[in-house]
Amino acid sequence: MKTLYTRYGRKEITFRHKIDPALTHAYITVDFNEGVILKSPPLDPARAEALVRNKAAWILGKLKLTAREPRGDIVTGTRMLYLGKKYYTTIIRDPRAAEAEVAFNYSSFKVFLNPSVPHPQDAITRAFDLFYRRKAAEKIVPRVRHWTRLTGLEPAGLKFRRLSKRWGSCTPGKEIIINIDAVKLPFSSIDYIVVHELCHLLHRGHTKPL
Repeated sequence: MKTLYTRYGRKEITFRHKIDPALTHAYITVDFNEGVILKSPPLDPARAEALVRNKAAWILGKLKLTAREPRGDIVTGTRMLYLGKKYYTTIIRDPRAAEAEVAFNYSSFKVFLNPSVPHPQDAITRAFDLFYRRKAAEKIVPRVRHWTRLTGLEPAGLKFRRLSKRWGSCTPGKEIIINIDAVKLPFSSIDYIVVHELCHLLHRGHTKPL
């Protein structure tokens, strides 16, 4: 896999180009850990750079979102994302907590952590995972219903999962899967993901054949 770069105005976008002869289309992913990856059938570097440059505005937007994700341990002072904003987190030791419990009051997060938990960071991570799973259903399901009414495109089903490389997907059975972490994004980005996946009910691919 080669590392290449292209320019978009004053911005330089570094990306990795993975060639897969089995592919018939090129597509781009932007991942928190892996960065920008172009996967495509065999093609020369100049064509690869042109494909990435054509999607530069979209890529830079995705990079901005992934850069906001907090790294490392979740401690008092960590700012956690929710619906496009970062909220201050306070860890409170509470022997009444089962393990760790997340409370949100629309201005900050409080995590009630049992002092006897042997692996506190694992417990805190699980607590936030549960919070995001619940909020994904609460906040995103109404957006799917809204756009279903407007577009007339209705999926066979809707599920929320943690996806490592995508914000969403549409299965061959026309079921839509939304990344749980999408609830960390602003509603404008959530709507984009929902409409994008609804469009896949009509058209499976992302790009024109090369």
